[in-house]
Amino acid sequence: MGNAVRMVAITKSFPGTIANDRVDFDVEEGEVHSLLGENGAGKTVLMSILYGMYKPDEGQIFIKGREVKIDSPAKAIDLGIGMVHQHFMLVPSLTVAENIVLGREPVKNKYLLDAFKAADETRDLSKKYGLEVDPTAVTNTLPVGVQQRVEILKALFRGAEILILDEPTSVLTPQEVGELFKAVAALKQQGKSVIFISHKLKEVREISDRITVLRRGRIVGTVNNKTTSMEELAKMMMGHEMPSIIMKDHAKQGETVLRAEGLTAFNDRKILSLKSINFEVHQSEILGIAGVEGNGQSQLIEVLMGLRKLEKGTILLNGKPITNASVHERLEKGFSIIPEDRQKTGLILDFSVSENLILGQQDKPPFAEKLFRLNLEKEGEIAEELIQEYSIQTPNKETLVRHLSGGTQQKVVVAREFSKQPKFIIASQPTRGLDIGATEYVRRRLVEMRDRGCAVMLISADLDEIIALSDRIAVIYEGKIVATRERDRTNEIEIGLLMTGATND
Repeated sequence: MGNAVRMVAITKSFPGTIANDRVDFDVEEGEVHSLLGENGAGKTVLMSILYGMYKPDEGQIFIKGREVKIDSPAKAIDLGIGMVHQHFMLVPSLTVAENIVLGREPVKNKYLLDAFKAADETRDLSKKYGLEVDPTAVTNTLPVGVQQRVEILKALFRGAEILILDEPTSVLTPQEVGELFKAVAALKQQGKSVIFISHKLKEVREISDRITVLRRGRIVGTVNNKTTSMEELAKMMMGHEMPSIIMKDHAKQGETVLRAEGLTAFNDRKILSLKSINFEVHQSEILGIAGVEGNGQSQLIEVLMGLRKLEKGTILLNGKPITNASVHERLEKGFSIIPEDRQKTGLILDFSVSENLILGQQDKPPFAEKLFRLNLEKEGEIAEELIQEYSIQTPNKETLVRHLSGGTQQKVVVAREFSKQPKFIIASQPTRGLDIGATEYVRRRLVEMRDRGCAVMLISADLDEIIALSDRIAVIYEGKIVATRERDRTNEIEIGLLMTGATND
């Protein structure tokens, strides 16, 4: 088969950085080609250029041997390129069929949506590619794995022959990952080309034909999956050997730091999302909360932080009730949080690294002075110390955090939160979207905080992460804690089944 895509000498610069430096990349027809690289390596920029979201400064793009200019996603779609983004682009209130045909709706009487035809076309498409969906289901009621199928079908409905999947497994259970890989294999069988972006080496080895590695905006190499190894890929990505797997001793549990009793709360749509939840977290312990996203994790975090009203229940910190305490009071008492979305709720993107490192502490010594003045000298001094201690890769402390890679942004959040010497840490999706090096770094820091005596609650959609880091694992399903297991007395299969409601205690 010939090339489906060929990108030649692609160069793209942003202020202060070269994201892609004369990158050559090609994908064959009927091939699954994975793109690997640490955060900031340039892989997302490269795929954004292919999808028409960025215009290259230099270089050429060929689709099936013909040179093309792709200046918009609409042009990319016309050329048979589809992209499923890490954060889905669906309209939650529409049905599956309405989302799939959106912008290309079948109509009757010239103006009205032909809902029956839309549903029929969705069923036919679903059957053709083995991606089972209910065309009439409202999208926001569906599990994440099914929503992803809708995104893929949406691209296929628009005629995609080349499909870009951006971190497609980051929110899926092991069972859903298996279903996705079956679908990718089916697409390949039908001659589709799939570009698979992932930082999970195990998955890349399982799904790929070829693998291309980017580092610092340049191609390191392209290898055949059958003739490479995990160690070789990791070395290509990072320029050094693969980091060792975290080995941690059993925690010697201390006193109970946080106890939750009968937590009950509604979500924004006035639907009961937490149903009498009970758990406790001890000193020197990581309690992992495993669950498919959308089963109450976000509401649980908001309730614990004082951001959502409790209908019933009690929260105790070191034996003292804090149920009615404000967010500020909880932070003052030793709460700390790594939020699931670092850009929306963890950072102020147009603030500098230095300013972000003292957020939440700017109103007290040593930063606050009389007449509401900020001690800029002290802020800079502390920022330099944290940049050094947490290996924050930034040109300087005055750099705006929006110009940093995702992994470096996460280090800014971790440095700020852990430097407060907290008693209780909520770590929500702490390594989502991070490369191997940044993931390893954040995980080691979490274990360090546990070993210093902190109580840590880890919420992650990455089951490997939950099992690797947790001392105990609590599984949340439909707003309930359905089981709690000692890490050494369970396995991925049991936890995965519990997460989908297939079994319980």
